Amino acid sequence: MHNASRSRLRSLSLWRACLALLLLAPPLHAQTCLSAADIEPAVRSALESAAKRFFDLSARGDTSALKQNSAPSLASSFSGVEAAVKDNQPYLAGANATVRPPYLLTAEGTEPLPHTEFLCGVFGPSGQTSQSAVFVLNDLPSGKYGVAILDVSGGKKPLTVTLVLKQIGSDWKLAGFYTRSQQACGHDADWYVQQARDFKSKSQNHNAWLYYREAIALASPVDFMSTQFTDKLYDEVQAVQPADMPVGGSALDLTAGAKTYHWTAIFALAVADDLDVVVKYSAADISNTQKTYEDNMQVTKAVLAKFPELRTAFAGVVARAVTPSGDDYGSLVSMKEIK
Repeated sequence: MHNASRSRLRSLSLWRACLALLLLAPPLHAQTCLSAADIEPAVRSALESAAKRFFDLSARGDTSALKQNSAPSLASSFSGVEAAVKDNQPYLAGANATVRPPYLLTAEGTEPLPHTEFLCGVFGPSGQTSQSAVFVLNDLPSGKYGVAILDVSGGKKPLTVTLVLKQIGSDWKLAGFYTRSQQACGHDADWYVQQARDFKSKSQNHNAWLYYREAIALASPVDFMSTQFTDKLYDEVQAVQPADMPVGGSALDLTAGAKTYHWTAIFALAVADDLDVVVKYSAADISNTQKTYEDNMQVTKAVLAKFPELRTAFAGVVARAVTPSGDDYGSLVSMKEIK
């Protein structure tokens, strides 16, 4: 569960695909999802109580108790949760948490499900409604799961904490722990949506695309969940999606002087009060840091020469050379320093 896929799939497409599959053939595994209104009151109360208890342990930094109350699959690989609790301790300690209406997911069968799509709540002719959600999970063991999202306020910054709970016996055990900031550089998802629309109106579609993606990240408590709001943003993203930037794992060649670089990714990144743009490219070796720094500068200049509109939307550029093993070397340069 805690290694669930991070791919983002539009829930309307999922909904239609699932309907088609249901009509064509009986499923090998049954999966259902109930929204809060359809969950039995006692079960809903138990989910909300467990979520509050696990949040309180997290706010106190009591990772030992969290581990003791985790499902075996998570307890056996708990370092990610420990790191998340430690990294977010300044924002969790002393904060208040409000539990959103939970979801109850049931996966039947005897083997883990390689790819599972849960459609929760009521869907309309056009797909999701304000009360629905879609969860896309990979390699999910059979069982009953609760998804509880908590809005955390009163700390140093607003967060969402998403807890995946698994029913074991009569208890709800922790099976997944995710945190996400609700703001970037002091602004929420709605602000980034408005900025993206403003960029689009100026025909700055590259800026618009990057800001829409930031808005979706802020609006999504976890990457394996989509809602009516994020579905609408995906539609807007597709309308401005550029063909000359790497998208969805694709890669492009980027020419800088006499050299061509294999450009693999670009995205926005909030660093303190600045929103920077990160550019990743492939590198065979980064052991010579001086040479790698020079390559980073060449890539930075080439990207800004190709897309000068980025200067108006971002405070700086982070160029990252990434080796086949995943090691990287990055260089941050502010826009005003790049000639």
